[in-house]
Amino acid sequence: MLYSVKMRSSLGGTHGKGGRHISGAERIVSEELVDETVISMMRRAREHERGCADFIQVKVEEVPDAAVSYCLMLPLYQIDTSEKSEGHRAAEAELIRAGVSPLAARRGIASLEALEDSMRGAIVMDAETGERLDGRGERGVRCSNMDSADTAEYEAKMRGKGLGGDHPREALVLASKVAHGPGTVAELCWSDDPDYVTGYVGSPLHGYGRITVMKDKGDPVGGRVFFVKHGTDVALYEDYMQNQTVLVRLSNET
Repeated sequence: MLYSVKMRSSLGGTHGKGGRHISGAERIVSEELVDETVISMMRRAREHERGCADFIQVKVEEVPDAAVSYCLMLPLYQIDTSEKSEGHRAAEAELIRAGVSPLAARRGIASLEALEDSMRGAIVMDAETGERLDGRGERGVRCSNMDSADTAEYEAKMRGKGLGGDHPREALVLASKVAHGPGTVAELCWSDDPDYVTGYVGSPLHGYGRITVMKDKGDPVGGRVFFVKHGTDVALYEDYMQNQTVLVRLSNET
């Protein structure tokens, strides 16, 4: 039996209302790993780079086997950059290469640059026109309910690439689910962790393009944009991102 374990934490709000977002995490694990996973998430919220959370919420739910679908992990490649402006130019080029119009690519980057604080979810943007489609303001559309199908094998593979730790593991799993969404053209993301400056462009065509510098060190604001095909059913797209449970396989044989 599988269980979904989710954590969100904040600082300075009353019972989680308001305040500054500190950390969020989620896993889909077997029953024997639930306790260990909860403890790990609690520790993460209390020892996070963004501060020590004073509100932590953990939710554990059983996941029926029939609710789970699978997708393949995106192939990973890296683009080395030395400063934010270089990273943004690389991201724009990768978005265009994936099928996003130059106008939409520029608008997506500018939208994240203009954020005063990090969003919990993503901006959904028309990959042709650059129009924002989700209408959810600062909340955005959250991609949730995903994990690797075989965590031990996946983490060993990531360590073999020199990419151990929570950030790369979680980002590649999320990007793989997003890329397999009904209408996804590409995704743009950089982290809200002040000391983690790496971001990425993910796409069904080319995979996960890890860009080593996408923001200034110490910047606590990050976000993501989902670029979708013109005419995408946004309601169905949001439902897939927020509700469909997806496990990411390393290969068709995994």
